[in-house]
Amino acid sequence: MPDRLLLRLDSAGDPGWLRQGADGRATAGSSRGWPPAAAVAGAGEIVVLVPAEDVLLTEARVAAKSRAQLMQAIPFAVEDQLLAPVEDLQFAATDGSGEAVGVAIVSRATLRAWLERLAANGIRPDALLPESLALPLAPDRATALVESDRAIVRLAPSSAFVCAPSDLAAWMQRVGGAARPLDVFDFRDGANARLAVPATSYQERQRDPLAFLARSLRKPPLNLLHGEFAPQHRAARGARWWRVAAALAAAGVALAVLDLGLEVLQLSRASAHLDAAAQDAVRKAFPDVDGAELARATPGEIARRRIERLRGGAETSGFLRVLNAIGPVLGATTQIQTRGMEFRNGTLELGLRAPDVATLDAVRERLAAQPGLSVTVTAANPGDSGIDGRIRIVNAGNGAGGVAK
Repeated sequence: MPDRLLLRLDSAGDPGWLRQGADGRATAGSSRGWPPAAAVAGAGEIVVLVPAEDVLLTEARVAAKSRAQLMQAIPFAVEDQLLAPVEDLQFAATDGSGEAVGVAIVSRATLRAWLERLAANGIRPDALLPESLALPLAPDRATALVESDRAIVRLAPSSAFVCAPSDLAAWMQRVGGAARPLDVFDFRDGANARLAVPATSYQERQRDPLAFLARSLRKPPLNLLHGEFAPQHRAARGARWWRVAAALAAAGVALAVLDLGLEVLQLSRASAHLDAAAQDAVRKAFPDVDGAELARATPGEIARRRIERLRGGAETSGFLRVLNAIGPVLGATTQIQTRGMEFRNGTLELGLRAPDVATLDAVRERLAAQPGLSVTVTAANPGDSGIDGRIRIVNAGNGAGGVAK
């Protein structure tokens, strides 16, 4: 690999950095603060590690013939794990093997804020990824990096979480990792007692966590900087060599467009004929449809809405039934905040903010006690001011039953 400048942003956006040679070894220990301009200018590659708690890691199984198709399909493959709309999120994927790929997801607003802070200090990164992916990971083992205020745990190539050091044992139990061999690297000073976790290997009083992460990060497994956020500054050096190729390609495309012009015209006329036939069919089926309504929606959308109205709005009534059942429970619980909800096919995805896991679990139990509802906690992520939880509520009338945790 080329000479690399490796930066790590903490949760407040403050950096540490070090230089790595072509063999991957750090040329010196890490330093706090922003690197000097000379170090930035001399770097062959700039890689930035961002806080693991701001990036969701998961795995998706997607059958795609190309990388472009894969990236288009991933947001929909993991949509049930998300609280925010997919258009507000940035997705990145590993190369993977077979149909399974690792996926990293971050808020676009958070990503922009990182890039703006980096740019303000003269940094234009080539790659950006969560720090959890730089943790070494042996087969069938888990790795924990413990610092003064947080512990980062990597359970699998695409599975990680962050918690307080004192909560590490409880979180390992909750995520089902208690039985897995755990390698702990404790970077706290000697004043802190050894954590009471069932670790197979426990390395105390470690030094320089960034140098530790750098040793195992040979090639970033994924890069959040693509699409709208793709780095442009490196590619600019060879831009003029691509201009000739681009001109030749444009000429070829122009010839192809001329050949296809007649076919496109014919298809356009056929499409207009089909649209007119569809509008006539909707007018015959629903005589009260006027030109204004046809201008606002397609014939298919109009027909679907009218049919749903004739059926009595089963989806809406199901949503109201679930809200009617959970409303008294949420209204009586003053320690939680509702962060978002989405209802689809009889299933309500509810995002909550709770002070701790016990409160979130108590809410789940009270919701599960409501007749006809199946309730599952699908996520419980520690945040700055509590636990960001996600609860799935299924209307038993849609075929679901029982209560799960």
